[in-house]
Formats: sequence, structure tokens, C-alpha cells
Amino acid sequence: MADLPSNKRFLLEARGVSKAFLGARALADVRFGIYSGEVVALIGENGAGKSTLMKILAGVHQPDSGSLWLDGNSIILNGPEDAIRHGIVLIHQELNLAENLTIAENLVLGREPTWGGILGLVDRAATRVIAINALNRVGLVIDPNTRVGDLAPGQKQLVEIARALSLDARVLIMDEPTSSLSHQETERLTEVIGELRAKGVAIVYISHRLSEVSKVADRVISLRDGCNSGDLPREAITHDAMVRLMVGRDLTRLSRSSAKAGRVLLSVSGLRHQASPAGGISFEVRAGEVVGMAGLVGAGRTELAETLYGVRPMVAGKVTIRDNAFQPGSPAKAIKQGLLLVPEDRRHHGLILAESIRSNISLPNLKGISSAGWVSRQRENKMALHGIAELSIRTTGPEKAAGQLSGGNQQKVVLARWLAANPSVLMLDEPTRGVDVGAKSEIYDLIGKLVDQGLGVLMISSDLEEVLRLSDRVLVLHEHGLAGELSRDELSEEAVMRLATGTAPRRTTP
Repeated sequence: MADLPSNKRFLLEARGVSKAFLGARALADVRFGIYSGEVVALIGENGAGKSTLMKILAGVHQPDSGSLWLDGNSIILNGPEDAIRHGIVLIHQELNLAENLTIAENLVLGREPTWGGILGLVDRAATRVIAINALNRVGLVIDPNTRVGDLAPGQKQLVEIARALSLDARVLIMDEPTSSLSHQETERLTEVIGELRAKGVAIVYISHRLSEVSKVADRVISLRDGCNSGDLPREAITHDAMVRLMVGRDLTRLSRSSAKAGRVLLSVSGLRHQASPAGGISFEVRAGEVVGMAGLVGAGRTELAETLYGVRPMVAGKVTIRDNAFQPGSPAKAIKQGLLLVPEDRRHHGLILAESIRSNISLPNLKGISSAGWVSRQRENKMALHGIAELSIRTTGPEKAAGQLSGGNQQKVVLARWLAANPSVLMLDEPTRGVDVGAKSEIYDLIGKLVDQGLGVLMISSDLEEVLRLSDRVLVLHEHGLAGELSRDELSEEAVMRLATGTAPRRTTP
């Protein structure tokens, strides 16, 4: 990365920007600037003000005070359309795609090429060319006529990125762009970012994955409690330096030593669902261990967990829980046997956002706090308060709506709900997706405590650093089959990726 001249003028700049919502301060006198051909990582814990700042830069919100400057000229953005006209494009973390339309239709939505400029006569051939070119830029090889609703989460994220790139943005704001991507897809996105940088595009990169920030950023700007908390030039960017700016202290990074596994809690033999290859998948999860599950997007990790949980039908196979035969059929059956799933998409599948923390924690546990069909509000509150205290959920109280919490605290509510059900095996699907570094550290500590207490954890994660750090063993899936199982002594990024990409022979640990 070339050094940027100190006298160079910012392409986009925010000067003294402040913003409040209903009297609550979100930003206070924040400064931000980015040059053409530069990648600036914006970091901070959830609630630090990152989302508010990027939405101001993208015209979604207007600042209460302060100003925005583009090419040295003051600008006012009255909406996202204004920002796009100025070449400022925001890729939201929460995907903004029309799932009933095809990939190609999504990529040109609102700017469809027409035959001879005649309104309503969409040029399908030109649309397909635009779509193929955009998809090639993010390395997604797929038929552009595929309906978006049929895509995996990681594929949808790549379509969102491809759409933004097709707008020829001068400033591209990426909010957690790799949260649903595999290691291989993340590497491809890193290459795309390098290509865009070389073409003079300015990229604001927001991610909780600090290892990614270290790889792509020319400069880091940190926010804490709505204020600037420091900047780091390229040569000073390290994990510990970023953490200190974000949280104002050092965090202990959990690195588990291999556990002494106990009895078999979950045994899976020849399990097949509708997309599984012949032969099925076999593995075990023992008490006191974390079994990681890695693989590329589309490898079938979530499908496997959902089959065990009864969300998807099991076509063949044998499952036992604590030596008792178990036939997956519904989440209720799995919960009754102590097999619980924390889903990947907590906002849609893990929480009722409009309901209180209390209601979300107690919902699957009502039988245990009811008498003669009546729920004991006292016992319900006690359960909720215990979960809030045990998982350090940051809230004003149990009546606060789950949708008003940060991503990390929402994830803690989901975990508190299932821990109240006294699980034997906890399946965690992307447990730290979209949570900040502080919440991630707390979730890691919690996982460590759970296995120390004798639980078995099956952890699905696209974050290889996370998989390598926490797992006692790792199952690697490829095309819905088990490509291999790696012991802790065998674990490395290279070993996992060789199995995940199908470039190593399928193997299992003896």
C-alpha cells in the first residue's frame, strides 16, 4: 500500500458532525475523512456511533450540526439518492434485496436498460450482460436468472456487493461485508477491494473482524460512545491497538487448550437430508468439548444443524442423545432432549424483536414456570434477571424490547433463553456474527464456561480464526458431505481450506 501524501485533500470529509435521537446522543463533534484510493476502517463497539456516521455519509440521516464535504466543497445530502448521485454508495449489513426477483433484476433495479429508451421495454440481454460483469467482479459464478430468495446468505451478500460495485461508486461504504462469507469468498472480496483502491475508489470498511481490518485498511478511525477515540496509520494497526481504542482497555483473548472429553452426548451416524450425498455424515460431540464445523458458504453446515433440530426432514441416518435413540422431527422434540440451536439469523429466527427481553428468554421455558396453565410472572422475571446478570446483557431492564438492543446483546438474549432450558448439546450457528469485539470476547468466555460445566458445543462458524481458537476438533464440510475431521493438533487454516475446497482427499480421524 502506497503512502498517501499528507497535503492531499480528502475526497469525502465529515467535520464536527453531531446527531441525537429522542434526546439520546449518537454522535458528538465527530471528524472523519477519506482520500481517493484509500481504505479506511471504521471501528468501534456496538453503540459507538458507526452506523449513525455511515448513514449520515450515505444521506440516510442528516446531521444536527457539522458539515459534509466532497472534493473540497460543502454538500447537503437529502437522501440516499442524493448520495448515490454524488458517487457515495452504502452496502448495508442487513441485506436490501428483493427476494422475489432474480439476481439480474436486483442488480439493475430502478435503472433497467431499455430497448431504444422506450419506458417499460426492458432489454433482457443487456441486463444479463450487466449482471454477469458485476457478479464476475465478486467471483460469484451463478446463473443471473436465479431467484434471490433461493440463495444462501453468503451468496446474497455477494449479490449486494456486486450491485453496489455496478453503480461505479467513488466512495463505497461496506458495513460488515464478510459477515456471511466463507474464507475463500472473503479472500476474493479482499482482492476486489485492492482492485477498487487501484482505480481510485475510496472505501469505508466497517467490520468486527479485526484480522480483516489489519489486512485491508490503510488507516483506522475508532469511535467510542459517539466520539472519536483515536486513529491508527497503516504501520500502527495491530489487534491490541485497535481493541484499546475501541474499549479503552486490553481484553483477555481466550485460547482454549484441548479439553479432556467426557461421555458421548450426541452421536450422528449416516445422517442425510435432501441435499446430502450418499453415505451421509457421521460424527460425535462429547461432554466438555467444542466441536467446530467449517466449510464454504453452501457446504451444508446450517442445513445439517437444522436437520438435527427438526427444521428440515432427515432422509436417513441414526441419531442418539445421551445413549437414547432420537428421531429428529421438530424443534420441540429436540428441545425436550436437550439439543438446542442458536440460529445464524438471530433477528428473524432467534428473537421476537418487538417483545421484551423477559418474554424472549421465557418463551420456550414457560412450562417450567407455569402452574395449572398460568405463568408465574415472579418466576418469569427471576429467570429473565438471572439471564441478564449471568450473560452481562446491557439493558435498562427486562422489559426493554429485544429489537432495541445492540447485536451483541441480542445474541446474549438468545443464549440466555436456551441456557435457561438446561441443554446437553448446544448448536451455535455463527455465534459472533455482527457482534463487536467486547461482546465477542464475552461470548468466547461463556462458551469456555459451558464446556467446563460438561456441556457439548457444536459451533458453526465462517470465521476461521474463531474456529481454530475455540475448537477441540473440527468437522469440515464440502458439498453437503463430511470432507474430513481434524484434531486440535492438526488444525491450521491451510488444512481446513484444503478440505473445504475439495482439494484434499476426504478423511476422518481414526
